[in-house]
Amino acid sequence: MDSKELADKIVEILDSKKGIDIEVINIAEKTTLADYFVICTGNSTTQVKALADEVEVVLKNECDIIPDHVEGRDNNRWVLVDYKDVVVHVFHPEERNEYNLEQLWESKRHIDG
Repeated sequence: MDSKELADKIVEILDSKKGIDIEVINIAEKTTLADYFVICTGNSTTQVKALADEVEVVLKNECDIIPDHVEGRDNNRWVLVDYKDVVVHVFHPEERNEYNLEQLWESKRHIDG
């Protein structure tokens, strides 16, 4: 599975669990961190946890893919699930608004080119 297919699969999983405002940002030409960021919002810390958990469970069970790293489980307000080429960010609404990764990476695009 290439990184685009993985990002698409993650979007499908998040959508099936009623993730809000799911976005995919192609960052491959901007950084070596990953090819894609998949960003999603959950209405509560419980939903943030459930969304991140669902991505992990489905990818493990259906695709035999496990994350390289997971952060944010201590408070479930911003959970980052790193699949190397695809990084999933599941935000509580306040954190998504505060960190605004979409705008950060959009600004980077304008600076670069």
